[in-house]
Amino acid sequence: MRNLSVLSCLLFAACLYPTDGKVFQKCALAKLLDNQQISRTLISNWICMVNAESGADTSKKVTLDNLTSSYGIFQINSKEWCRVGRKGGKCNKNCEAFLTDDITDDIECAKQIHKDQGFSYWKGWVNKCKQKALPDISMCWK
Repeated sequence: MRNLSVLSCLLFAACLYPTDGKVFQKCALAKLLDNQQISRTLISNWICMVNAESGADTSKKVTLDNLTSSYGIFQINSKEWCRVGRKGGKCNKNCEAFLTDDITDDIECAKQIHKDQGFSYWKGWVNKCKQKALPDISMCWK
């Protein structure tokens, strides 16, 4: 009986806190970024940055030493851009909203970050993409 109770609690927790995220493939993400008015000339940079930051996983959450967390496929940080548990920050979003498979709100916030700070906001882009070979997305448009 005790095992059944523990199992019920685990199943209930799994329903409340889904851990499975979507991992975007290169062309699917490129097309989505294009549909969200990201310039095609920059999409390779966006793809590289996303892979460097989150492995293109929508469910990635990283807690940092400064007691903030970064959320989702773009690793949007709670210090400035969103608020935990409520809307807020410069993107006026609940940080947990960036952990879903629907990344349209993530893209809008990432575009705002890029407008304010450029790709240099993302250390993954600086370390793995800046002045380096970028992903080839030419086959994505065929």
